[in-house]
Amino acid sequence: MKQIRRNARRALFCLCLLFVLLILYGVYYVSISSSRLFSTDINSYAAEQMKNVLPGDLMDRNGVVMATTMETIAQDGAGGSQKTYTRVYQPDAKARAAAVHITGDRKGEVKYSMNRMMRAYLYGFYMPIWERLGSAFSASARTGDNVTLTVDSRLITYAASLFPEGKAGAIVVMNYKTGEVLTEQSFPNFDPEEGIQTASSAHPEINRAIGGLNAPGSTFKIITAASAIENLSDYATRSFHCEGLIELNGHKITDAGTDLAAGNITRHGQVTLLRAFQVSCNNTFATVGLTLGDEKLKKTAQEFGFDDNFLFRDLIVENSVYPTDSRTEDQIAWTGVGQSALQTSPLHMCMAAAAVANDGVMMEPRMLLKAVSQTGAQRIGFTSKVYRRALSESNAAVLKEYMRAVITGGTGTAAAVNGKRVCGKTGTAEKTVEKTVNGVRQSVNTVNAWFVGFLDEPDCPYALAVVVEDAEKGGGAVSAPIAKQLFQWLLSNGYNQ
Repeated sequence: MKQIRRNARRALFCLCLLFVLLILYGVYYVSISSSRLFSTDINSYAAEQMKNVLPGDLMDRNGVVMATTMETIAQDGAGGSQKTYTRVYQPDAKARAAAVHITGDRKGEVKYSMNRMMRAYLYGFYMPIWERLGSAFSASARTGDNVTLTVDSRLITYAASLFPEGKAGAIVVMNYKTGEVLTEQSFPNFDPEEGIQTASSAHPEINRAIGGLNAPGSTFKIITAASAIENLSDYATRSFHCEGLIELNGHKITDAGTDLAAGNITRHGQVTLLRAFQVSCNNTFATVGLTLGDEKLKKTAQEFGFDDNFLFRDLIVENSVYPTDSRTEDQIAWTGVGQSALQTSPLHMCMAAAAVANDGVMMEPRMLLKAVSQTGAQRIGFTSKVYRRALSESNAAVLKEYMRAVITGGTGTAAAVNGKRVCGKTGTAEKTVEKTVNGVRQSVNTVNAWFVGFLDEPDCPYALAVVVEDAEKGGGAVSAPIAKQLFQWLLSNGYNQ
């Protein structure tokens, strides 16, 4: 009998312990995922509560109101009047269209906007009971907290003016020391008050900055180079020979400017890893990928966040993917170049460049600067968070010089800013798309033009990513000049402290 009692007590203790652990996990999950929980439309509790609350204002870091709720009086058929509330955005049509993927829109077509991600504050879910009771006895409707974002509406509007008209893509700018996102905008955009007017294959409702997964092209050479620096003891002195063409399993790997049909082949000859990175030599990085092997290259990619489940507090970002199935030599070689089945977002590649700038430390991207109640009480303030260490400080220092060389004498010279240390990497990601040409549906080869980089300036610690889809030229010609203008804007508009 005593043994039975002891066993019962032990079982009861284990059940209580499991119950406590379950509660603690629930509290932990809600604390890190509250934005996700409130942003989803299947949260019936939140949807019901939102019917009785007016959302607070959404503002940029300088106090510019980007979204607010306007009260209007409408006459009903019986001669009386009725109050209605409408979400309105910035007065300038271009400014509000430029920010639509950040703020959201009136019809809710943008899925993961700040109107959604900040619902917990905008609709007052963190409002204490005494504030709720006070608003219950007030004649006016209960209003949620005002939310200030880390973004700068001036930069958002300016960045949109730089982007090639009629093209799809994204621009991301973030502080690599704190993780503050100054902009993460997508193209094409649309007026948030009018909504999407016509069906479009470009899907303007998609936020390509956080959800547009594509091959990163040669910007992935940042990660291939990081793996080589980590795993090849003679990386600094080893010589690679580029003949301009590698053929593996019937697949040809060539360099930019090569036209096999015309017999024109771009050859770099004998190059070091540094020089190959500077001129973006595909043949060398294919060789490096094969030399490292798939497991080492994958391990480095995972250290940079590939294959991770991004659980960021303020943003829902599509997970980046390192290919795993049936890896043949040609696929591994193409992965070293930045092609194959690699999939990543502009925000993630911006984070990769930011990690190099920040001595190997990758910060979590954050967009909530503060939330303030209608009485002026601050509900929450900005905090930064380290996401992971992507590479060692010493290896980051080496890679930083590689990225500097791209700007001073490589494929990224168009991003150079006089008197400032700009570091970066261009990319020209090849892809095949289905298009209608002269009434005939056919496969067309095109490229996405990439540039990722940063200002290596202690007083202006900002990284960026620029992606122009279906571009006529590569990242050095298309995206690098946009990056230069964005860097210059940052230096001239209060970010050079």
